[in-house]
Amino acid sequence: MPPYKIITKRADFLRANRGKRFARPGFVLLVSDRGDHDPAIRLGITITKKVGNAVIRNRMRRRFRSLMREMLADSGKPGADHILIGRTDGIEMDFGQLRADLHKAFARIAV
Repeated sequence: MPPYKIITKRADFLRANRGKRFARPGFVLLVSDRGDHDPAIRLGITITKKVGNAVIRNRMRRRFRSLMREMLADSGKPGADHILIGRTDGIEMDFGQLRADLHKAFARIAV
């Protein structure tokens, strides 16, 4: 079972856009504190059609979910929404490089 809940409502994605932001070539990470005293970590992944066709977007989504499954429980901020926005450079990026970039992003957001 994943250590997070899924964000499905557009309003939650828009609210997270006002939070902290960390951009890397493969993705943009947004973290926004909900302020509702619920310690659950929530995750949303979005990849626009500009990135590629459905096969490419789904591959990126699977890679992001895999990364978040292994990192979010330890590095995620309790009571916050975490949004990953896929970028074109992340399509063929090495998985290890994505992991390193995401680790840097979590370290930067935590400060």
